[in-house]
Amino acid sequence: MKLPLFPLQSVFYPGETVPLHIFEDRYKQLINDCRREAMTFGVPVYINNSISYGTEVQLVEVVNTYDTGEMDVVCVARQVFKVLSFEKQMEGKLYGGGEIEFLYHENDADESLREEVLQKVEELYDIMDVPFAKTSPKQFNSYSLAHKMGLSFEQEYELLLMTKETDRLNFIKAHLETTTHVLNKVNRTKEVIEMNGHFKNFDPLDFQDFKL
Repeated sequence: MKLPLFPLQSVFYPGETVPLHIFEDRYKQLINDCRREAMTFGVPVYINNSISYGTEVQLVEVVNTYDTGEMDVVCVARQVFKVLSFEKQMEGKLYGGGEIEFLYHENDADESLREEVLQKVEELYDIMDVPFAKTSPKQFNSYSLAHKMGLSFEQEYELLLMTKETDRLNFIKAHLETTTHVLNKVNRTKEVIEMNGHFKNFDPLDFQDFKL
């Protein structure tokens, strides 16, 4: 399948709302073509000076159009794809494009794993003293909070390439466990620092049973 391509140094997950500010002529043309022809386009992730995978997105709304022709648009991310080829300009167009292949995703995770990951997300938010909106495990998936749990750009990209929901949830679970452990250590260190210089009550030790 051939798609217009709009490479960005960003990761978008299926189902995610994608706000974009369009200011280059080639992408103004792309958005106008999407409005006229109801077509989708791809956002390949620019990472390590290359593009290999990305996400198909669909234009939902043009929120603002400026006198300069610049636009604020809202899209929704759909399917993850692999880039098979890339051309800087599609025939008769200013924007690039290429052949892509959609990845098959397997929704193989059970509810108990989703619930476990949700509990770990809530624990992380509690440590950070950030409000957490309760979510039903049945409505939760690996993409729901992927941008809101401290993953690095490289980790977000790694998550995008995983085709099984169980693998994605276990990846997130491992990250949450590591992050929570580090934050707990930081909080303990902070408490020790704050206690420094304060008068402390020490329990006297009984030396009768000491041996050298």
